[in-house]
Amino acid sequence: MNWDELIGGIGQHTVEGLSKGAIFALVALGYTLVYGVLKLINFAHSEVFMIGTVAVIGAWHFMGVTETPSIGMAIVFLLVGAVVAAGASGGVAVLVERVAYRRLRRMNAPPLIFLITAIGVSLTLMEFMALWGAAWMTGKSTDIPLRMNIQDFPRMLEDTTIFTIGGVVFKTHTLLLIGAALLMMFILDVFINKTRYGRGVRAVAQNADTAALMGVNQDRVIMLIFLLGGIMAGVAALLWNVRYGYTKFDVGFVLGLKAFTAAVLGGIGNLRGALLGGLLLGVVEVYASVLFQSRWEDVAAFVVLVVVLMFRPTGLLGESLGRARA
Repeated sequence: MNWDELIGGIGQHTVEGLSKGAIFALVALGYTLVYGVLKLINFAHSEVFMIGTVAVIGAWHFMGVTETPSIGMAIVFLLVGAVVAAGASGGVAVLVERVAYRRLRRMNAPPLIFLITAIGVSLTLMEFMALWGAAWMTGKSTDIPLRMNIQDFPRMLEDTTIFTIGGVVFKTHTLLLIGAALLMMFILDVFINKTRYGRGVRAVAQNADTAALMGVNQDRVIMLIFLLGGIMAGVAALLWNVRYGYTKFDVGFVLGLKAFTAAVLGGIGNLRGALLGGLLLGVVEVYASVLFQSRWEDVAAFVVLVVVLMFRPTGLLGESLGRARA
């Protein structure tokens, strides 16, 4: 085990872990929003994220990005990418709720049926994108500017050093990812706790029947939480492409499991817990990859989850969305 390397660069490794965990945190927000209101594990959320990564690269391809742009144009491309990814992921999330879940809710289907449906929707979206990408790769469809596995797309931002504090280097990607995650979490937290629509979300999460008697439209609230979760996944998709520069049809599978793990680690149903869990999970993975090897980082993340839940089954911040306060 490389203890000397870990201890010697603990600050840098922590910053890198927070950067990695920012993506987990944003995707985890979608899981915790849906669970907080419906007590449903929406496993299709990982494919909502995947759709966002494809939408971002599709938009940049359409805009003619062939090399790393100047900083001014990069900002424009990032803003456009954020809007496109949030729109695509949010739209798909709402569509999934409308097509797959709403009728089940009205039929009072048991939780197991929801779980099976979520897995089915996840596989359907994944295979649809695989076939779409495969069709383009084989030349059967030339009007789709995407590939099943895009790995040579130009980086949108050069990962240059911005400043250094105590030997810890803060680079472009690090600051963008951590800053974006904190900003989106702040906006979502204010929306849920300070706005009329947010009060409706908390009311349905706490007691749906009482909220309905008070005039809250449950279908509208549920559609809203799927939309918000999709938007968070879309922003995470943009950050994924900034950090890694590639996507593929199953890019959301493992990441979705990790984001769900982050939501449970922080306390599923708690927005701030999702953020905390995601950031901590990223740090744990980076530490594990330094101590052992990169292939052990997934194992370490799940081991930490098991240990935490043994002593605190509700997660680190196990307050429900319905009881959340600013």
